[in-house]
Order: sequence, then C-alpha cells, then structure tokens
Amino acid sequence: MLAILIGIFLIFTLIVIIVPTSILDVEFSEEIQEHNSPLLDTFMKAISWFGVTPVALCFVFGSALIFFLFRYRKEALFIISTLTVTLVTFGIKLLINRPRPTADLVNIVEHAQHQSFPSGHTSFYVTFFGFITFLMLRHPQIPREIRAAIISLCVFLILSVPFSRIYLGAHWFTDVGAGFVLGVLVLYAIIRIYLYYKRRSGPEPE
Repeated sequence: MLAILIGIFLIFTLIVIIVPTSILDVEFSEEIQEHNSPLLDTFMKAISWFGVTPVALCFVFGSALIFFLFRYRKEALFIISTLTVTLVTFGIKLLINRPRPTADLVNIVEHAQHQSFPSGHTSFYVTFFGFITFLMLRHPQIPREIRAAIISLCVFLILSVPFSRIYLGAHWFTDVGAGFVLGVLVLYAIIRIYLYYKRRSGPEPE
C-alpha cells in the first residue's frame, strides 16, 4: 500500500512537470465551480479557514496543550509533529514551482500565496485531522459523544477541503490529489513512529 501511494504521488508530480496545465485540471475546476454562489463561496472559505497559517498553528498547539494538560505528553508531542507535513509540502512547492490557477482559466474566489503543487491545505488537513481522528479512536476513555463529534468534524474537513481549494480557484485537481496522498504518507509515518514509542515506553502515568 505504501509503495502504491508513493507511486500515485510520483505520477501526479510527473503529470504536473510534463503538462503544467492539463485539460483534466481545467475541466475538473469548471465542473466544481459550475454551481457557484455567494453562499457557497462563504461555505468553501469557511472550510479552508482551518488551514490559514495562524489558525492552523492555534489548532495544532491548542490541541497539543489540551492533551498535555490531561497528562498525554507523548500525544501532545506527536500532535505538534504533524506540522512536519507543512515543511515537506513547502519544500516540494519550491522544487516543482507550479504557478497558481489564473483568472483566464478558472474563477478566482480566494487569492492564495506561494506555489500551487502540492496543496498545503489538503496535506495539512489529512495529517493533522487524521492524527486527531486516530487519537480519538485509541482513547475510548474520552466520552463517546465528544469523540464522535470530533471524529465527524475531522473526517468532514479532510474530505471536503480538496473540493474547497478547487472551488476557490486556489488549486488544480492534481494539486489537491498530490496533497492528499502526501498527507496520508506523512500521517502513516507519524502513526508508525508513535506506536513504536508507545510500545517502548508504556502508557502515560495516571
């Protein structure tokens, strides 16, 4: 499975390098943006809001602080480690240097900075909200209603952010596709390392 994910990411990368603006990307954006409206603009911006840098940092460190205060120190540390995906994403952005979608091809609802490939919002959402979901599933002592609400929100954001980024004109399909796969790869690595250290060190003190 890991090899398949890496292969998919490399395919996305090759497509972007060979055909910076493909027909697939343009047609996918047109399909997503076909039913645009002021209300949908606001809704899609709200979905992407969690990935704005100051907001994302607040969620990461805020979540880590909550776990730390409840004496889940390893979990707090690994929550912070999800930020590594942003460093990896930014490095790839600089390497590939793909421009953002332009107004002559798509409707630009929200202007974004930096390069386009891969989508930083998507990779961050998959890694951070994916890890929070993982922790909720591993800690049944947390009230069921709270866990269900958090998991539902996290899954919704993970699945909806790719469409949000395309709808807003900030990314192409290949950007969010690669961002999603990259997020899964980093999430997989973080979970593997987390489980390794949990086995070695045992449970947190009560």
